[in-house]
Amino acid sequence: MNTFSLKVIACDRVFFDGRCEQVVLPLHDGEKAIQAHHENMVFAVEIGEIRITDEKGEEIVGVTGTGFAQIINNRAMVIVDTCESPEEIDVRRAEEAKERAQEQLRQKQSIQEYYRSKASLARAMSRLKVGKKDRPTGY
Repeated sequence: MNTFSLKVIACDRVFFDGRCEQVVLPLHDGEKAIQAHHENMVFAVEIGEIRITDEKGEEIVGVTGTGFAQIINNRAMVIVDTCESPEEIDVRRAEEAKERAQEQLRQKQSIQEYYRSKASLARAMSRLKVGKKDRPTGY
């Protein structure tokens, strides 16, 4: 079994620290899967879903904020501003944040406000995508 060391660090805690088979990270232009013996590199991580397959084959899912990832010598480190597991996501709050961001995008804004609203919408959409998985309907 090919595994590598992975550490996912958010500003308030360590989300994951251990060995894994694969990690899939959100990028500006899609997703990037990292497996054992990946070439050394550094790249930017965007807001979206992170999927980690640990050494037992179990999948750990979360929502990341922006940051970067570094792969060196079969060790990966992901440093992001936030990282939440599905259990930590308040779906109702994420729905409200989505609606607020959509309304702000409809308003005339400065460029800075526009990008801030787009980032808020992306965070809310990612939280809803991950937060609604495996939950009973009616949430």
